[in-house]
Amino acid sequence: MEDLFTQSPKAQDIPEFSVSEISFEIKRFVETAFARVRVKGEIFGAKRADSGHWYLSLKDENATLSAVVWRGVASNLAIKPEDGLEVVATGKITTFAGKSSYQMVIESMEVAGTGALLKLLEERKQAFAKEGLFDAIHKKTIPFLPKTIGVVTSASGAVIRDIIHRVRDRFPSHILLIPTPVQGEGAAEKIAQAIKDFNRLDEISNYDKPDVLIVARGGGSLEDLWPFNEECVIRAVFASQIPIISAVGHETDTMLIDYVADKRAPTPTGAAEFAVPVKAELQANLNNLEARLKNSKIRYFNELNNILSGLARGIPNLEQILHEATQKFDDRIDRLKTAFKNLLQNKLSQIELCAIKPFYIKTILDKNKETLNNLELRLNSVSVESVLNRGFAWVKDDMGKTIYLAEEAQKDEKLEIKFADGSIIAHTKEHSDEITKTTKLTKKEKHQNEKQISLFDI
Repeated sequence: MEDLFTQSPKAQDIPEFSVSEISFEIKRFVETAFARVRVKGEIFGAKRADSGHWYLSLKDENATLSAVVWRGVASNLAIKPEDGLEVVATGKITTFAGKSSYQMVIESMEVAGTGALLKLLEERKQAFAKEGLFDAIHKKTIPFLPKTIGVVTSASGAVIRDIIHRVRDRFPSHILLIPTPVQGEGAAEKIAQAIKDFNRLDEISNYDKPDVLIVARGGGSLEDLWPFNEECVIRAVFASQIPIISAVGHETDTMLIDYVADKRAPTPTGAAEFAVPVKAELQANLNNLEARLKNSKIRYFNELNNILSGLARGIPNLEQILHEATQKFDDRIDRLKTAFKNLLQNKLSQIELCAIKPFYIKTILDKNKETLNNLELRLNSVSVESVLNRGFAWVKDDMGKTIYLAEEAQKDEKLEIKFADGSIIAHTKEHSDEITKTTKLTKKEKHQNEKQISLFDI
């Protein structure tokens, strides 16, 4: 290669190369000269292909360098490539003959100083806060005594062991773990997916959803903890229906997940302490409350007893009141018996009086009947029929007027003379000797004659 670039510029001495040959020589020279380089620049145009490779560019104020991160390397990167992030990439320079271009194959990547990463962190924080993801109104209450605790962390490491031991020491509860990587390429997506899976655990498995979630990892650098600042994780925590306790890094480490979580714990052990109370303390408090309740009941009933005793002093002797009432009752019964007896006697007297009155009435009726009979006999004895039966006759003029004197009889031409068995017509002047005998009286006429007629009316 040295001869190629140091030959004389004479045309007849310049070697001739094919395109492939010159491309190969350039590739060999570049990859030999830049087999291991560190390049500082700002990422832009970062894109992950379906194959898993990352394609991006590094730029500064004067130039741009294309770069690629192969899939096998991308999964182990400490940070996820993101536009605007200033990084220091380590790798090699290679050429791409098909396009007569060169690019950097990145083997590792780190943030170009903590300041740049913190700047990006602050920008994200302000954007999420403006969107309202950190507002206290969205915070859910951590249950006092969860039946099941879900944990999102690595299956290997001290974090899950610390959480399990702390929960068992305080108040044993059921723990469900969805193991996830907590750093490197793809960690953020897997953490977010684990949170989503816990929220629909009853739909995708035979387990019920946990009552609370703990998202945790141990300490590390800002780059190591960076997955907990990724947007997919922040939105998964915000959308979770299950209350979430974040426990990322040490107490001094504050990630964006701590702002959106319902509760922040300084350490994973602290998260376990927030999740469950101490059983012994609960038992002691329960015993204390039970004793206080018992004493309160005793004081309450003693106070009621004192009140009752005070009220009892103002109440008369109930036994005496009962005796007086009994005596009054007995007196009322005696008076009732006497009144009933007198009433009954009065009724009997009235009945007897009524019996005497019918007797008197009967006597009066009998007497009146006898009197009436006597009057009837007397009346019958002076009736027209009775008088006629004794031989008397009843003389009437032709007008039916009774004739009492002979002188009066001579004045009338025709007279009717009535006897007991019938009547005759007599003429007093011209036909004085003609007597016409009448027919025998009919029963009706006889009956009419039987009417009681006083002789004084004849």
